[in-house]
Order: sequence, then structure tokens, then C-alpha cells
Amino acid sequence: MGMKGKIALGAVVGVVVIGVVSANAGDKGNGPASDSGSRSGKHSSASAQHGSGGGKAQAAGKKKAAFAGDGDFQVGSDVKPGTYRTTGNTDGMCYWERAKDAKGGTDSILANDNVSGTSYVTIKATDKLFKSNGCKDWEAVDAKAKGTPAAKMAGDGGMFAVGTDIAPGTYKSTGNTDDSCYWERAKDAGHSLHSIIANNNVTGTAVVTISPGDAYFKTTGCGDWKKAA
Repeated sequence: MGMKGKIALGAVVGVVVIGVVSANAGDKGNGPASDSGSRSGKHSSASAQHGSGGGKAQAAGKKKAAFAGDGDFQVGSDVKPGTYRTTGNTDGMCYWERAKDAKGGTDSILANDNVSGTSYVTIKATDKLFKSNGCKDWEAVDAKAKGTPAAKMAGDGGMFAVGTDIAPGTYKSTGNTDDSCYWERAKDAGHSLHSIIANNNVTGTAVVTISPGDAYFKTTGCGDWKKAA
């Protein structure tokens, strides 16, 4: 689990599809708990720890930081509700958590994640606390911001905003071993079970179609993705 490991909820072993909780217990990349239940995948599960990293988003230039990458922030006073992004995280050292109170127990967690590269997260007005450990500074995301969508992305790059960081389309990732590749199509950055449109753990070649209506695509532990011809 590592020096900064933190278990959020017990992991369930298996490949995850929509509506099914699954993860490989004990893996360094295990990820979030959520508002309505656990998330999924070897790198996104019901077990969370402080860790993961690598890659970068394709979006436009660096903005002024909204708040630091380390600390506990009270929602409404220290940090405003909204969507935020952290980029350039490496070596498995970024962990964030949305919490319903400051008690610090696992039942306080609304959603959490280990970040590989980039993470987007929407902090809700009903959240009480946002925790960030070992992350790069967070910047506010402008919902109207435009980018130059790329046709390829790092397989361990984290979260990419569809239409801003990456273009919709069919992508392929090759050379994945031992179910180490996890991908996820998401409709928002809430990181709840209901946020997931589709996801999977992959061995070998992975092919996924990212739709124009998707909000985000998450990739952890995969070979680099390239848009198919």
C-alpha cells in the first residue's frame, strides 16, 4: 500500500462493467470510493490510497492556482464549489478526497481517487471538506474554455476532457498485460458510480469509442492510445 496508503472501502476482485463494483485488491493503483457506492477497475476501485501519477493533459496553458495541492479545505470558505483540475502528477503521490464531514473516517468519504497524471473533480456545494495530498496545485476549470483536442493520449495520463483535451472517436491501446490497463468513460467529474458510462480492465489490445456526449475519459496503466483511422 505504500507509506501514504489509505484504504477507503474494501475492494472486490474482478473485471468491472457498468453497475458492477470491481477491483484487484492490494494493487498500488486502486482508486476511489464514491457518493453512491464504489467505483471500479484495477486502478479505480473501492479501495483508495494516497498514490499514482504520470502523464499530462492536452488542454490550454497553465492557469493561476485556485488552491494548493496539499491540505484540507473547507468547502464554501477555503474553496468554492466547482470543477477543478490538477496536472503533472508523478510517482504515485497524488491523492484527493471529497468528504461529508471532518471526522476522518471511511464513512466520511463521498468520493476519492489516486491520480495518474491529470485529475478533474467537481466539488459540490453539499460537500464539507476537500482533502488533497501530494498533488500539484489545483486550478479552476472554465466550462466554456476551448482547447485543441488531440488524437492520441498517454496511457497513464489520467483524465482527459472530451472535446477539449481529446477528440471523440475510436482509440486503440496495445501491449497491455495482467489487466493492468483500466479505462473509463464518464459523464461528469463527480467520481460516483453514476458518473461511469462504461469501463474495463484490459489485457492485450484495448479498443474504445469515446462519444461526443462523453465528458471525460480516464486511462491508468495502459499503453498509449491512438485514434484509429
